[in-house]
Amino acid sequence: MKALSEQLSELAERARKVEDVVAAAREDNRARLETKQRELQKSVAEGKARADQRITAARETERKRWNALHASVDQWFAELRAADDKRRAERDVRKAQRRADMLEEDAVNTINLALYVLDQAEYAVIDAVVARADADDLTQHS
Repeated sequence: MKALSEQLSELAERARKVEDVVAAAREDNRARLETKQRELQKSVAEGKARADQRITAARETERKRWNALHASVDQWFAELRAADDKRRAERDVRKAQRRADMLEEDAVNTINLALYVLDQAEYAVIDAVVARADADDLTQHS
């Protein structure tokens, strides 16, 4: 398991990458965005593989919950991408505007999900620190 500081550094690095994507979008640099999209697809696959490795070491109940979560998130993104692929074929300006609005809303929802997961991670870290302190106190008083 990575140290908390390493995980936070990795999170900060990923946040910087998201900022680069937003900057590219503002610059309307389609080639850069497409390159970044391919990199992100690889990163998502690698991240999922790393998460799967960590989950395998966890208790069976937790592993089942994570697998269900992964399946749900994968399905959600697959549906978003499938809908996006279908809409991409359409050339009508109003439809393109609606598509952009929907994708922006999807991005906002994904960011909100990430913030929620970060809150849960912070809660889990605090729980772990408190549990460790309790265990240390019990060890000292034994």
